[in-house]
Order: sequence, then C-alpha cells, then structure tokens
Amino acid sequence: MTQSTWDAVDAYFSEQLVGHDPALEAAVAAADAAGLPEIAVAPNQGKLLHLLALTQGARRILEVGTLGGYSAIWLARALPADGTLITLEIDPKHAEVAQGNIARAGLEKVAEVRLGRAADSLAALVEQGVEPFDLVFIDADKPSNPEYFRRALQLTRPGSLIIVDNVVRGGAVADADSTNPAVVGTRALHDLIAAEPRVTATSVQTVGSKGYDGFTLARVQS
Repeated sequence: MTQSTWDAVDAYFSEQLVGHDPALEAAVAAADAAGLPEIAVAPNQGKLLHLLALTQGARRILEVGTLGGYSAIWLARALPADGTLITLEIDPKHAEVAQGNIARAGLEKVAEVRLGRAADSLAALVEQGVEPFDLVFIDADKPSNPEYFRRALQLTRPGSLIIVDNVVRGGAVADADSTNPAVVGTRALHDLIAAEPRVTATSVQTVGSKGYDGFTLARVQS
C-alpha cells in the first residue's frame, strides 16, 4: 500500500463519519496561515480522542502539547458544561493561535491554554494538588515522554486513561540501537510502562494521512 491509498482511506472515513465542521476547519486554516507545522492529529484521529473522552465520562482532561488547538477542541467538546481541559504549550505563537481557535469554537470557558515548559507546568499542577484528571493526552516532544508519563500518573486516579501519540516513529521504535532522541525517549517510555504495576497498557500501529505511526493507551489501575 502507498501513502496515496492511506490518504484516500482517511479522506473516505472522515467524509463519512466525521463530516465538515466549520470550527475545526477554521482551526486548521488558522494554524496553516500562522505557519505552524502540519503535525496535528487527523480528523478521524481527533474523533477517536473525542469518543474516548466521552466513553471515559471525562470531566477533567489534561493535554501535553497544544500546537494550534485542534485536538484540544475535539477533547473539550466531550466535556460537560462544568468540565475542564488544561492544555500545555511551550511556544507563545502556537499558544496564541490555539487560544484564538478555542475561542472561535466557543470553548474558552472550559479549555485553558497554559504557556511554558510542559515539565514545569506539570510539576506546578502536582504541587498545587489539583483534582485528578480523567484523561491525559500526551503529544509533545518525544524525548520527554517518560517524564510526562510519570507526571501523568501523579495527576490521575484509578480508572483514568493516559494516551501517548506518535509512538511507532515509522517503525523505528523497534530498533534497540537507534540513537534518535525521539525513538530513545519512546522506548524509555515503554520500558517505564512495562515495569509500572499501576497501569495496564497496549500500543497500536496506525497508517493514514499522517503516515505510519501509532499510539499507546494506558489505564491507571491503582
């Protein structure tokens, strides 16, 4: 199979099951106009995040890595009126675009963009003793994935769901000799998860408009 086939299949499913959405399409357009990298989740992947959050009955969601706010919109739409989404972004330009997109989607009352290094923002949330999050979506710099996951465990409860994106790295995750920092970080993440008795987890490979990659799902057990 080729990338063109993957693109066509994603387009088909997105047309059939996701449909057109002015707020989401405007978010993509704003991100493109601002020159943000085209690395946001695909529409069908965004819908998956939305459905997972709904299935989880999430009232509180934490996102590590905002970019232009596309996935934040999908996640925030799954929240009840009194729900909360906190999304962490290090780049001021990305945060500004995301805040505009979130406001245009009418979600500014439930979704908050926090600017700064994710590691610092996560440590601050732990120190504040915030109410646990029901779902955590990690989609930021891959070398820091182990630290983000450790913090996510401190910020969740039994029954919470932690999702880590981009874990297959085009298949490179299977290369134990790789020196690529993203691969090294991703392998360290899975070493951590495999040794962590508080979670049960699996990873899934995906192909589509975003290429060959995948995600990890971990449920907090205790």
